[in-house]
Amino acid sequence: MRNITVIGFGSWGIALACLLAKNGHAVTLWEDNAALAQMLEQDRENKKFLPGVVIPDSIKITHDAMVAAKNAEMFVFVVTSRAVEKAAEVLAPYFKGGQILVSASKGLIEDRQIRICQYLEEIAPSCTVACLTGPSHAEEVGRHMPTAVVAASHCEKTAEAVQDAFSGNDFRVYTTTDVVGAELGGAIKNVIALAAGIADGLGFGDNTKAALMTRGSAEITRLGVAMGADAHTFAGLSGIGDLIVTCTSRHSRNWRGGNLLATGKSMADVQKEVGMVVEGMHTAKAALALARKYSVDMPIVEEINKILFEGKDPKKAVGDLMLRDKKDEHV
Repeated sequence: MRNITVIGFGSWGIALACLLAKNGHAVTLWEDNAALAQMLEQDRENKKFLPGVVIPDSIKITHDAMVAAKNAEMFVFVVTSRAVEKAAEVLAPYFKGGQILVSASKGLIEDRQIRICQYLEEIAPSCTVACLTGPSHAEEVGRHMPTAVVAASHCEKTAEAVQDAFSGNDFRVYTTTDVVGAELGGAIKNVIALAAGIADGLGFGDNTKAALMTRGSAEITRLGVAMGADAHTFAGLSGIGDLIVTCTSRHSRNWRGGNLLATGKSMADVQKEVGMVVEGMHTAKAALALARKYSVDMPIVEEINKILFEGKDPKKAVGDLMLRDKKDEHV
């Protein structure tokens, strides 16, 4: 049994907290919002984002950072990529050697174009860092549907510790030391899922989505390899596995966001209608910046940026992708 603090009261944070409690750990849920903490303590359920999943009484809910950090052996970040820095800065005074910091937030630190694990390593050099990623919707994990994910850390023992903490009858965890590949796969597939949602919203068929997903995977792999990742990682759960579930599932916020963009809605309107953060909208700009930094061709990511930030017509973007210069598939 470990003392584990889960950071974030959203659907994924609650699903993982419930999973860890089911595995016998002493779990604390923390977010820096007193009113939200009080409401969650009273209802023992996030009725907006994860209705029907009851938070066990064994899970402590708090907005007090000192209470949340007391005796914690592992911190699990399950907030949006934009909220990671704020949460980590509040908790930083309580980080110490021997603790494990886990990122379950699939995104990039947008303004700096770095991975979340990179940021956590900077702010907490005495701790070891890992990410938990893969095809895993909160709506299904919270209802104990069989799920398989990956724990990635440069330190094998850390990856195995995360694997041990989260593994259970309906939640299988594999390990890898390819943190770069695991994080990039989990983050940039959200941008490709926007494209898949746009294609569906425009009335295109399965052929179109299959092409976007396959070529999107190629783009992610090219960037990952240029940044030092293992190409094999992108054929696994944190790569193609997460891409499939995010581009095709009714639970996918990013697919839904793209679907709404296809109707001509603005980013603000899309975000409001989805009701939760659409990570692909925040990752797109950082992904394109990385592509340019490493001289990697990522045409789908580039077209999504034009749709989001330059007002390009989605149908024109698809047409431009189809009419690109002819090339070998594997170049």
